[in-house]
Amino acid sequence: MLRSYLSPFILMAGLIAGSLDILYACLFWYVKAGLPPTRILQSVAAGLLGQGSFQGGLGTAAAGLLLHFMIALLMAATYFVMAQRYARLHRSPLVWGAIYGMLLYLVMTYVVVPLSAAGPSPEDPLWQGFSLLVHILAVGIPIAMACKMAHRLE
Repeated sequence: MLRSYLSPFILMAGLIAGSLDILYACLFWYVKAGLPPTRILQSVAAGLLGQGSFQGGLGTAAAGLLLHFMIALLMAATYFVMAQRYARLHRSPLVWGAIYGMLLYLVMTYVVVPLSAAGPSPEDPLWQGFSLLVHILAVGIPIAMACKMAHRLE
């Protein structure tokens, strides 16, 4: 069970990680292929709605944004729960955050996305390399740092 004082830290971690991750995805695909952010957000919604999400306009883009942040909050909450059980996770946030970011990348890329209605991620080496780096630096480490900040209050 999570302690109540952790909720704002989980929210902060999820919002930071989610914002950095979606900003990266939008910038990458805009620069590489000229795709607008709505298309990226619709691709997130495609995980639940399938290819029809690309015809849904701003509604499915908003659904994709909501889904993206729900996933980011779940990622943050999962780390916080694990850190309550394994204290070393909040003692070395750079190391454990990097490991967690790599794990998240692998799970999302090779399990969650392929099993979703969206289908597999693009097999673009540049996208994959930068995505791994972003999951380490902008997702895993910020979540672990927020967890360390929260545990300092104990």
